[in-house]
Amino acid sequence: MSDDQKSAIIKKAGEMFFRLGIRSVSIDDICRELGISKKTFYVYFASKEELVAQLLHSNVVYISGKMEELLKMKDFRKLVARFIKHQEAEKNDVRRVPQLVYDLKKYYPRQFADFQQECFRAQKEYIRAYLELGQQEGLVRANLNIELTATLFAKIHSDAVRDLEQIEAHGHNMHQLSHTAMDIFVRGVLSEEGMKLYK
Repeated sequence: MSDDQKSAIIKKAGEMFFRLGIRSVSIDDICRELGISKKTFYVYFASKEELVAQLLHSNVVYISGKMEELLKMKDFRKLVARFIKHQEAEKNDVRRVPQLVYDLKKYYPRQFADFQQECFRAQKEYIRAYLELGQQEGLVRANLNIELTATLFAKIHSDAVRDLEQIEAHGHNMHQLSHTAMDIFVRGVLSEEGMKLYK
């Protein structure tokens, strides 16, 4: 078995799911796009459900890698600036997310629930690490309950993804939500010195 071929299947499936929705893309469609047989597909994945689960896991691994890179800067100011810039760069992609979330919730609820839990745990850990770094630099309030704050913010984001349809029904999108939540979060955790820099 080749890890490269498995990765190629996951990548191609992700591209197609993102563009067309998960439900409308079959295993046959993915195999045809890659020029492989279904027999080859089943060497790596027992079912489409397993492919979806591994695709979602690889997404968490990818995002976690990006978060690790940010933490390596060891500079809270640069870290926050880079995080905000990253959000701005991604804003044109969020209009395609609702279809994916809808398909996951309706047709792959177990995989979506597992994905939500994995995202929540990862986000909580990275937020906690960011806040601890900020406290060390005197830019995050010394009296902040880091564990509770990290849990709260990760939960807000997790619930927002799950309830994206409700957010859109009120005329908002994921980018607006992320931007607003980030601003409230940053303002709520910063020390006076941190607020001067943020402003």
